[in-house]
Amino acid sequence: MNDAPDAPGYWGPSDQQYQPYRPYQPAAEPGVPGAAAGDPGHRTGHSQQPPVYWGGDAEQTQVMPPVPADPGPDPAEGPAREAGRLSGPLFRDEQPAAAVPGAAETVVLRAIADDAAPTPGPGGQPYPGASAYPAPPQNHPAAGQPHPVPSFHPGQETPVAQPDPQPQQQRKQRGGRNLQAAIGVGVGLGAVIIAALFVVKALFLVVVMAAVSVGIWELTSRLSERKEIKAPLVPLVAGGIAMIATGYWSGVQWAAASLALTGLAVMVWRMAEPPENYLRDITAGVFTAFYVPFLATFVAMMLAADDGAQRIVLFLIVTICSDTGAYAVGYKFGKTKLAPTISPGKTREGLAGGIALSMLAGALLMQLIIDDGSWWQGLILGGCAAVTATLGDLGESMIKRDLGIKDMGTLLPGHGGIMDRLDSLLPTAPVVWLLLAAFVGS
Repeated sequence: MNDAPDAPGYWGPSDQQYQPYRPYQPAAEPGVPGAAAGDPGHRTGHSQQPPVYWGGDAEQTQVMPPVPADPGPDPAEGPAREAGRLSGPLFRDEQPAAAVPGAAETVVLRAIADDAAPTPGPGGQPYPGASAYPAPPQNHPAAGQPHPVPSFHPGQETPVAQPDPQPQQQRKQRGGRNLQAAIGVGVGLGAVIIAALFVVKALFLVVVMAAVSVGIWELTSRLSERKEIKAPLVPLVAGGIAMIATGYWSGVQWAAASLALTGLAVMVWRMAEPPENYLRDITAGVFTAFYVPFLATFVAMMLAADDGAQRIVLFLIVTICSDTGAYAVGYKFGKTKLAPTISPGKTREGLAGGIALSMLAGALLMQLIIDDGSWWQGLILGGCAAVTATLGDLGESMIKRDLGIKDMGTLLPGHGGIMDRLDSLLPTAPVVWLLLAAFVGS
């Protein structure tokens, strides 16, 4: 490129390079002064343009060549271009003749900052495009240094900025539980149960009644919130306490009679409300009476035996081992889903691990702490307890999915509600009571 301002030039018909000025003999144009034949610096009404500076500290002076409106056809170029159409390497509507057909270029342009101050030129006027590449701020290390304008050429590959790598996914806790809080709450509940069992048996009975009452309240509250089902709370709590008490002191017949009377009380209590949805509400009430307090009555009946404390320990440990073994084995080796539509986290491998650990615990405890117990009886009891515990967990998962909730409550940090801990214990209680009665008597 010419650096001298008095060496005018223009873009040739090929649009590929800057060509020096070629003498031109235009016809006399009466309206254009200085357009006489041989007048240098003029071509079809275009005059020589002054040099353009990109900044006061630019390293070189560039001459901005004039762009002719219609340079006219050139025999070497073939047919004339469309009038007023600009093309060439500065415009992407056409590729140069040397470019490979179908090749595409990627050019990354710097973002134009709206708040960037334009670089003033001679006369205080900013240059075109000066705001697109502002000079570095005063306190920048590059302040005062030459500020070149980047340029790109056809065929030159420009590196494209790659997106930031995705942040490393943090390891999620299984089930969304707070593991430390869950362990702390579990240890606390275990201490209360052990103290109540081996100090005063009736104290453990109070613990069972309290847990059943809270469980009834959680279930009826969720039914009312999510489905607008109004199961009567007062007769359910009173009937539940009566079932547990009669089962402990009088046996299963009186517990069954208490369940029947509780169902009648629910029907009568609901009569005080309008008749709409009466059948739905009493059905939910009878189901609650059976599901929570009546199944818990079998725990009270196990407690009533002479070795009741040992039987409760056996019942609790085989159920906990079922849950623990299923969690550990499923977390490590689980691949085949057990019931993906009900509980996606449960696997068949986990179920096998839970059954194995529960059978092992049942065999040891049945042999060591139960009078007249045998290890093979413990194997049967542990296997059955693991199956019923899993079915109970799946049953409550079905209820929660139907209600559209994750937990029945928030009373126990890391566990959810009381019902979220009773889900596997309640269905297991009648099975363990029945097997113990068959093996060693009641």
